[in-house]
Amino acid sequence: MGKKVVIFARVSTSNQEYDRQVNELTALAAKNNWQLCACFSEKISGAKANSERKELLRMMEYIEVNHVDKVLVTELSRLGRDTLQVLEVIEMLNNKGISLYIQNYNIETLTAQGKVNPMSQFLVTILSEVARMERKTIRERVESGYHNYRANGGKVGRKAGYRKEVNVMLEEYKEEAKLLKKNYSLRNIYALTGTSINTLRKIKTLM
Repeated sequence: MGKKVVIFARVSTSNQEYDRQVNELTALAAKNNWQLCACFSEKISGAKANSERKELLRMMEYIEVNHVDKVLVTELSRLGRDTLQVLEVIEMLNNKGISLYIQNYNIETLTAQGKVNPMSQFLVTILSEVARMERKTIRERVESGYHNYRANGGKVGRKAGYRKEVNVMLEEYKEEAKLLKKNYSLRNIYALTGTSINTLRKIKTLM
């Protein structure tokens, strides 16, 4: 048999079906003589954080353990609609040497030699710029709220030796805490959430 592949399908609402996605990608695998190992599908908003998407997390664990070569999606939006989350998944797959095949573009993120595909890199570059603008907008909103808080008499800053209270930190990183409780590796949680390994270790210690 050829390369080992898995299918990932997603629809946004419970009254939608992902059968068409699965059928098209199953036919694609057969046409290319790829060994279809598993199919992961979910009914969830693509704007949800990766850490909240159980099927996506199951797939990530599966492809690493079973040495899968490719992940198949009908279009990039099936992987998610939040640009930052999609980029995190692509980066995680790239780091594992697993190619993402995007059917509607007919491109893969990696070449046969395991290098980043120039065409897919162009796509990712555009997505990265969109993500940069999204981060900038979020940062501006946070700064605006901060200045508004101070303008209305709010006090900011820390006393010497200040340390976040346990419950505050766990609330701030509640999604990461959920994944730690489920025994996901620090590396995978970092790839899915972007939270640094050192911070994840602190959260784990607090738990």
